[in-house]
Amino acid sequence: MNKLDVTVIDYGVGNLLSVQRGFEHCGAKVTVTSNPDKILSAKRVVLPGVGAFSSGMNALDVLELGPIIHEVAKRGTSLMGICLGMQLLLDHSEEFGMSKGLGLIPGNVKAIPDATIDGEHLKIPHIGWNEIIPHNQTDWSRTLLSDCQPNAAMYFVHSFMAIPNDETHRVADCIYGGHQISAVISRDNILGTQFHPEKSGGQGLKVLRQFLAL
Repeated sequence: MNKLDVTVIDYGVGNLLSVQRGFEHCGAKVTVTSNPDKILSAKRVVLPGVGAFSSGMNALDVLELGPIIHEVAKRGTSLMGICLGMQLLLDHSEEFGMSKGLGLIPGNVKAIPDATIDGEHLKIPHIGWNEIIPHNQTDWSRTLLSDCQPNAAMYFVHSFMAIPNDETHRVADCIYGGHQISAVISRDNILGTQFHPEKSGGQGLKVLRQFLAL
């Protein structure tokens, strides 16, 4: 087995090719699959995704992958959610009504406010490059961001934001319209990035390489 093996879950939601190419650029052998046995035997698992929360959960339910992802997490396998995949790790989302998530990191997903903290109009979705900063002076030395410096720019595309219940599960944030938004979350072996590391240039590749080092 290649020590840099990574398995990307294919549940019909998201641009799998860009995630695959990003990891391959970092030297990984990538398996893209919806096969439960392959996911359970994986060394590392990535849950990608773009689009609506409820659609993502429905797609996982149709393929009966929810319990498989729970078992992956229970076994201590490194599990990373990207963009929508990160949001699905939480308990619930208010997008298009309340939807239940995977519940692997306690918390909820709420809409990014459509006004800045000064009351001015704020463009939604949040699209483009934005700098990430430590959450409450979090030390990045043993996280996905261990090779990144504060204020590194990452690429975001989202209308909703993850809000973990436990502040210690927030590793990094970005600021949009004055609002502090979770950019990286973590709980034990369960990790998530709101930005797309595979689309974030050299800084994003550092995040992928660090995941491969886990």
